[in-house]
Amino acid sequence: MLYETLQADLTAELPSAVRLQNLVRAVREYFGAGAVCLLRLEGDALNPVAVDGLVQEALGRRFIVARHPRLAAILAKQDVVSFEPDSILPDPYDGLLEHKVGQPLHVHDCMGVSLYVEGDLWGLLTLDAPQADTFNEETRAHLQRLTLTIAAAIRMTRLEQEVRSLRLVRQDAPTQGREQRQGNILGQSARLNALLQELDVVADSELPVLLTGETGVGKDLFAHRLHQQSRRRRQPLVQVNCAALPESLAESELFGHVKGAFSGALHARAGRFEAADGGTLFLDEVGELPLGIQAKLLRTLQNGEIQRLGEDAPRKVDVRIIAATNRQLHDSVRDGHFRADLYHRLSVYPVPIPPLRERGRDVLVLAGHFLELNRTRLGVRSLRLSPASELALCRYSWPGNVRELEHVISRAAIKAISQGAAREDIITLEPELLDLAAGLVNVCGEVGNDSNTALNTTKGGLVTANTPSTVPASLQLVTYQAQRHAVEQALAHSKGNWAKAARVLEIDASNLHKLAKRLGLKQA
Repeated sequence: MLYETLQADLTAELPSAVRLQNLVRAVREYFGAGAVCLLRLEGDALNPVAVDGLVQEALGRRFIVARHPRLAAILAKQDVVSFEPDSILPDPYDGLLEHKVGQPLHVHDCMGVSLYVEGDLWGLLTLDAPQADTFNEETRAHLQRLTLTIAAAIRMTRLEQEVRSLRLVRQDAPTQGREQRQGNILGQSARLNALLQELDVVADSELPVLLTGETGVGKDLFAHRLHQQSRRRRQPLVQVNCAALPESLAESELFGHVKGAFSGALHARAGRFEAADGGTLFLDEVGELPLGIQAKLLRTLQNGEIQRLGEDAPRKVDVRIIAATNRQLHDSVRDGHFRADLYHRLSVYPVPIPPLRERGRDVLVLAGHFLELNRTRLGVRSLRLSPASELALCRYSWPGNVRELEHVISRAAIKAISQGAAREDIITLEPELLDLAAGLVNVCGEVGNDSNTALNTTKGGLVTANTPSTVPASLQLVTYQAQRHAVEQALAHSKGNWAKAARVLEIDASNLHKLAKRLGLKQA
């Protein structure tokens, strides 16, 4: 039934994340594995895109291939690679199994296979089982045959993503390279996915974009994504921190100067606008610009011309502007600290970046990313969160957003080692090491009523989404979930009798079997 389930998902209209999650779940159930992980190769690292049997934070990990010999061995071959239970090679998932949190994988079975999509190495699939001898020659041969179907699911997902963003793959932008650049923004929440889809569409225009949001939300990452997805991606992206520009040097930094324009100007120098000619200029913290510089910036945006300090003749520049601020610029306009005409020029397309507390369980994915960074930086075998720590992260309000989360994880890891944790052990971070301040809020939907985005998994493994009223789940996803839930309930009520279940659902029995196949449900 595994092939039938996977084939049914290929023909069904499913969200990409659901298709890949259903794939790893089905593989895990069929092979009796403790955990299955689908990883995409991005440069020198493998990034998980779907997991089943591993903790949620595993999705935020980045496995450097050179540091993980098991993953490197799988990538090096096109056949299934297995590892003996007594293999001395370290397992990348030590301490990350969902039902063995923080426990080492002493004796277990492991196999994996590299995946090629349209002839290019895409990544790999790994299967781990807690018991030895779970996988044998027959199961390895079966996994080898399955690789074509898995590659088809990946190819379908990639095509859907390209269509959804309303853009075709350009000949001058290889797909794998684009995927690698997008990997900096981590998360799976509906709020984030909706934002990324919106950015991919506006990126292809030439409109100025104003990114707004609280400090620490990562506005610079979203600015880089806009540039990387735009027609100007082969041209420079020049970033200017407006808050760090002294007023006396701001004009020279932005527009350049000629020799002798002011004391100390020993040579002519091009400004940031000229450096970004043909590309994108990212004005970070644009709300901090002095009023005098705002007037000159406005002229440049209106005329496409800059004038070096001390020079009479203007110079033409072709620059797209992306600006960012953590201020409420309309309040600054009202208070006379920011020009209204410049505000309207910059905010042709305003994009609010959501704070971390509104991104649901993305906090755990991001935590996994920072755990892996600190594991490498500190040279420890494994670094992970206890279940209580995961809950504490989910409940915290994160006033400092992603930047605060990074600092919390880094401090906790250092505290654990300083308090005697051995680097060769699996280090589990408990809540007291996180040292989170008061100001709790339910972010991940694990306790109480949650109006924030959250991805959950039902007993059947179905991915569901609890989304805020401002970002509703897609109709396809809601319909898919409702149909599957209804069929499962009818089968449970009828004690597995499909004919009775069909009568309960008031549909023909043959149509029920067809529906179950499309939903990926096992049939007797």
